[in-house]
Amino acid sequence: MYKILSADLEKCTGCRTCELVCSMKHHDEYNPQKSRIRVYNFVEQGYFVPVVCLHCNEAYCEKVCPAGAITVNYDEKKGVRAVQISKEKCVGCKMCIFACPFGNVRFIEDGYSDKCDLCGGDPECVKSCAKEALKFKEVSASYMQKIKSTAEKILAAYQQT
Repeated sequence: MYKILSADLEKCTGCRTCELVCSMKHHDEYNPQKSRIRVYNFVEQGYFVPVVCLHCNEAYCEKVCPAGAITVNYDEKKGVRAVQISKEKCVGCKMCIFACPFGNVRFIEDGYSDKCDLCGGDPECVKSCAKEALKFKEVSASYMQKIKSTAEKILAAYQQT
């Protein structure tokens, strides 16, 4: 079993506290541009959608990284599988940004790629969500396979353009 970060769109109010808490945890400043979670506002549909890295089974970002800065780490005790970027090893080539079919890797002004690392299995965004819209929950291997399948379809479509 894996744990993933998920959002209940019926509960999310778009307050963006998760973005602020994330940027403070990882960059010591309240700056949504440095947050590893993004909240998108779909005004016409009436939803706010928090989005983070899906920590794919087959992480394309890891495969393309020429510096070996991206690794997949699994903590069996916590049930947490995280795709992580070492800012010390990152050379700033941005290949991972282009490889992510979901657009969940960002290049920050400090000169390296950045993405959600699940806070070592205790996500700050989940703890700070007053409406409990964010959850860190267990999912099956078959669910993770669905994510991989979706990623493959998106990548195939991207490569055809």
